[in-house]
Amino acid sequence: MSAPACSRAVVAAAGLGLAAWAAAAPVPDTLAERTRPCTACHGEQGRATRDGFFPRIAGKPAGYLFNQLVNFRDGRRANQAMTFLVKDLTDAYLLEMAGHFAALDLPYPPAVPVRSAAEAARGEALALRGDPARRLPACTACHGERLTGVLPAVPGLLGLPRDYLVGQLGAWRTGQRRAAEPDCMAELAQRLTGDDLVALATWLAARPLPSDAKPAAALPEPLPMRCGSQPPAAAR
Repeated sequence: MSAPACSRAVVAAAGLGLAAWAAAAPVPDTLAERTRPCTACHGEQGRATRDGFFPRIAGKPAGYLFNQLVNFRDGRRANQAMTFLVKDLTDAYLLEMAGHFAALDLPYPPAVPVRSAAEAARGEALALRGDPARRLPACTACHGERLTGVLPAVPGLLGLPRDYLVGQLGAWRTGQRRAAEPDCMAELAQRLTGDDLVALATWLAARPLPSDAKPAAALPEPLPMRCGSQPPAAAR
């Protein structure tokens, strides 16, 4: 299902659900039930689906998920279905939702095999070493040595579909996706070429996850730059 089609499906399903609510059998008042609309696009328990655009949200750091929900609600990220679902929700409730999905410890699917050795080598260099000449830090400097994310709010980069990674890096690069200022990811993505972006996404999507794919508790060094979605003390 395409992103627009899924958006329409979620909005339609929500409307039908409200209409049928009075006649429906009682359901448990749990976060698992209240967040069920999220799984229409993000898959059962937030594991993601075969559609390459919708990411896994299960096990992501709660701070990261909360930031993204706020960004959708407040207009820094644009998606019809997401905006519809969160536009009237409070910070406190969004934090509850984020905590629910963050607490899910579920296995990941196998990584997608690499498509091009040359492309993968370029992506690996950017991910692990960066490019100092262009002031591009390695992805590991922020997302952790294992690229599984860092608490409380840095997401993992492994286990995500290549199409999703390409789409999000491209959105950062073109200004279609934004975050709280200073928007460090937008700044970094704008230093990437289109070929860099595809190579990086290709390499990340092909990486197998470690047996323990949970986010790291902390980085060994401060972040290489200021980032508005992170605690102020995290950056150098």
